[in-house]
Amino acid sequence: MSRSFFSNASIYLISNIMVSSIPFLFLPLLTRLFTVEEYGQIAMFQTLVSGLSAFVGLNTVGAANRKYYDEESATDLADYLGACLQIILTSTLAIAVFFTFLGESLSNILNISVFWVFLAIVNAFSVQVINLRLGQWQVRKKAKRYALMQVSVGLANAALTVGFVVFLEWGPLGRVVGQTSAPILVAIIALFSLLSSQLVSVSYKPKLIKDALKFGVPLIPHIGGMFLLTIADRFLVNKYLGLKEAGVYMVASQLAMTMGIIFDAFNKAYVPWLYERLKRNRENEKRTIVKWTYIYCLIALCMAGLAFLVAPSAVNFLAGEKYSKASQVVGFLALGQSFQGMYHMMSTYIFYAKKTGRLAFSTIVCGSLNICLAIILIKYYGVLGAAASFPITMFLRICWVWHLAQSSFPMPWFSIFKKIK
Repeated sequence: MSRSFFSNASIYLISNIMVSSIPFLFLPLLTRLFTVEEYGQIAMFQTLVSGLSAFVGLNTVGAANRKYYDEESATDLADYLGACLQIILTSTLAIAVFFTFLGESLSNILNISVFWVFLAIVNAFSVQVINLRLGQWQVRKKAKRYALMQVSVGLANAALTVGFVVFLEWGPLGRVVGQTSAPILVAIIALFSLLSSQLVSVSYKPKLIKDALKFGVPLIPHIGGMFLLTIADRFLVNKYLGLKEAGVYMVASQLAMTMGIIFDAFNKAYVPWLYERLKRNRENEKRTIVKWTYIYCLIALCMAGLAFLVAPSAVNFLAGEKYSKASQVVGFLALGQSFQGMYHMMSTYIFYAKKTGRLAFSTIVCGSLNICLAIILIKYYGVLGAAASFPITMFLRICWVWHLAQSSFPMPWFSIFKKIK
């Protein structure tokens, strides 16, 4: 792998660590300022934002990123990004209208106010606009600019949270408003950057909208399945065990996400690097890719094993004694994160081949299995049961997606061993 690859990966990693360290820095503060139930409410808000990501924008950010590699002219690419932006706006308005009628019911289910529900919609919209800007920097390997905007969101989030929670004493509402206001401010900057760089055209091109939807809409079931796999367990903990246990589970999830931070940073640098080599389609480069993928998977499993060892100390230090129960589940969630990291290595081939519909069925099946398994295990083992179902279903998914990746874009996954012999 080239020096530029590792340089960009390092920038993404540092950026991810800086942004993701903010929740960890706030963890000792917020877990002591809020009750466990109040922290559970914040967890439900964050879960709702994650769930909305499947529908706000209809996954067209991924379509915009993939379009860059089709060697279109600058004007054509700007028209395409404009179409994606129009989809983001239209889908957000449609969701807002839908929630006007069902917002109160959802509010009762999540134990949060209707106002929070609409803040979640605004939050999800702003994040999609930011991601559109970030994606165009990523495909162009502008890691420093990417990192600057990403860190700006985190710093704004931190500053506003301190202002609303500590100085204005708004309580949990202050945290939610801070989490929403920061993306709004940076989304405005992101939109201005896209327009000033002439990367977005405001012209209406139905054909391009249709093309972007052709890429993104088949991913809705896939993203929905991802929600069932990675997010829905928090709803189940809230429903069957209450807000207090949901707060504990959220703390464990945040700690386990340290794995995701590292994998995400690697993936941001890896995808452009991989796409270039898949386009060249050289056999020797394919073998190198396979070798590094196996090494990556081994490292991911070792990191999960380490998480089991350090979890008790990390929970007590960062969150305090009242969240000590979270230490029982961090390791299982980290193991699931390691399988998630492996999944990203395999699913990239499917995205490159533009066969995104193939992911939907596997993810929906595994997500549904995760829900069923979690409900059963929660009944007998509480939060530990919810955590245990996660790595089981994530392992099944990576095996399935590996098969799909091979049929979408064949790689020498097993012939490499014959060569070694």
